[in-house]
Amino acid sequence: MTAAIDKLAWIDIQDRKVLITRSRGKDAWYMPGGKREAGETDEQALLREVAEELSVKLDPQSLQYYGTFEGPAHGKPAGTIARLTCYTGKHAGNLAASSEIEEFSYVPYSFKPQIGPAGQRVFDDLKAKNLID
Repeated sequence: MTAAIDKLAWIDIQDRKVLITRSRGKDAWYMPGGKREAGETDEQALLREVAEELSVKLDPQSLQYYGTFEGPAHGKPAGTIARLTCYTGKHAGNLAASSEIEEFSYVPYSFKPQIGPAGQRVFDDLKAKNLID
């Protein structure tokens, strides 16, 4: 049986570059977001995770489902799949890395090799839709 890691991801694009984060002690970059806690909706989990990671508040009314992408889970046993359910949305406040985030950046498509496999599929989709350079 294939194990799946179900995660939510926030897609934020500025100047045709997409926002990514790197957690402390990790070697790969990821889209901001994370795992749902028991009983949370996608919206609740995404608002909580983005606030925890980047110290900003997402506007719940602006959230739009973007798509769901799967790929091998980075750094996990073979056969483990990461499933990213992605949303776009506006935020209030200035982005600031939290204690769990080492750094964040807006990057172009050429940064794709440094992203986890499921995130690479998101990058491919954003590029195919001409949303990032």
